[in-house]
Amino acid sequence: MTPTPLSPASEKIEVDSIAVEDVPHHSSSDDCSLALTVEEEKRLWRKVDMRLIPISVLLYLMSYLDRGNAKLEGLLTQLDLTGQRYNTALVRPFKLAGLLLKKLRPSRWLPGLTLAWGIVATCMGLVKNYPQLVAVRVCLGIAESGMSPGIYYLLSLWYPKHMLQWRFGLFWGGATCSGAFSGLIAYGISFMSGTDGLLGWSWIFIVEGLATVAVAILAIHNDRFAVFVDLPDTATFLTPKERTFLLDRLRSDYSGGGEEEKFDLREVPRAMLDWKIVVAAITDVTISMPLYGISVFLPFGFDTVTSQLLTVPPYVLATIVVLICSIYSDRMKLRSPFVFSGLVLALVGYGINVADVSIGVKYFGTYLVVVGAYLSAPMELTWIGNNCIGHYKRGIGLGMTVMFGNIGGVIASNVYRIQDAPRYTRGHIFEMAFIALGLVLVPLTALAYVQGNKRRDAAQHEREEKSLEVQYTEAELRKMGDRAPDFRYTL
Repeated sequence: MTPTPLSPASEKIEVDSIAVEDVPHHSSSDDCSLALTVEEEKRLWRKVDMRLIPISVLLYLMSYLDRGNAKLEGLLTQLDLTGQRYNTALVRPFKLAGLLLKKLRPSRWLPGLTLAWGIVATCMGLVKNYPQLVAVRVCLGIAESGMSPGIYYLLSLWYPKHMLQWRFGLFWGGATCSGAFSGLIAYGISFMSGTDGLLGWSWIFIVEGLATVAVAILAIHNDRFAVFVDLPDTATFLTPKERTFLLDRLRSDYSGGGEEEKFDLREVPRAMLDWKIVVAAITDVTISMPLYGISVFLPFGFDTVTSQLLTVPPYVLATIVVLICSIYSDRMKLRSPFVFSGLVLALVGYGINVADVSIGVKYFGTYLVVVGAYLSAPMELTWIGNNCIGHYKRGIGLGMTVMFGNIGGVIASNVYRIQDAPRYTRGHIFEMAFIALGLVLVPLTALAYVQGNKRRDAAQHEREEKSLEVQYTEAELRKMGDRAPDFRYTL
């Protein structure tokens, strides 16, 4: 029997169908002995930040360095990447492995993926023809498959939902910074061109791949020296009181009954067909297209050295904007306005680039595209993460969103053709069409969330007016997840 997709209108019916019991719910947060002072709580989150964020940022920064700059250092000519060959080589397999995170130790799984990534990226610098390049790119995609969704998922298991965007912003800033660093690093490595008979593009992959291997080895957990951490309930770097407080805060953050933590195979198709996750995944396609497109086809038209250096400033500005907006997003407890604003910037940027204007004006448009795309992407992931209750449902939601984002990368890789250079009018128009779709989906999703919150507020108000003391067991609330009566959507 095929599961039926969950629609916004069906949620009230599902809530009402749960049996009601007169069993009061007691949260462990009622125990005063578990309370932390303001300063103690700040110290707790600083400890968590220091153990999770720097190494996550470093791993992701290293894994992103291989994207985009080798094209400028002889890759196209040496491997004869004519026609659609270069576009085909850019395609990466979809990301499906994020859910393995809870079954395997994050402290070994994520650095292990990075290690595999670094080894494959190093081998990419040694390929001699097009078939070898495609084969190695497939292996690279497999190594990449669990990296980004895995780290997003891990952070969502450590932080309350309205503290999450700042951490996502820091993590995403690593990817954004890599766009800046990769230009500078590629510029420096380009001087090695000709060494041992290898061109500059080969040395870019080899040097950056070996650096990634070194960072991955540093991050791999061992009994004597642990850089990465696992899940909160096994966090030995926290005191028992801090660990109990953190776990209690996470349990009560989304719903009074906490979150379902057990894996149920029957819930997988149900989660994959949830309207929230489906719409978020499609929206991420419209966000990832400009993100992938601009990282590979920067419209400069200058010599190689100048083009490498000109890639730096847009990504530096994007990093600053993402971090500032992440702070305000958590403070305001809002995500959709930032997703929408980023798409508007990207649309304007591509509109400038499709127009017949000077190179300087097109370069300004590039700033808008980079800032807009890199702002919307982490906000969209935080948004769907905030609105999915249940550890595995959130993992599926984040994984599907990132996986569909890869579809945007596939489309962007194929709508930009070498023969369309230097204006790439065809590719830019495709980008604008998809961005326009995103600008429709984001407000519609926010409106559906507003209506869902209003229905639950009205039901709660009715119960209060009639003095109905409706109580649910913790198990019932966990089972309902984001359909629970006390859950409210983040807008």
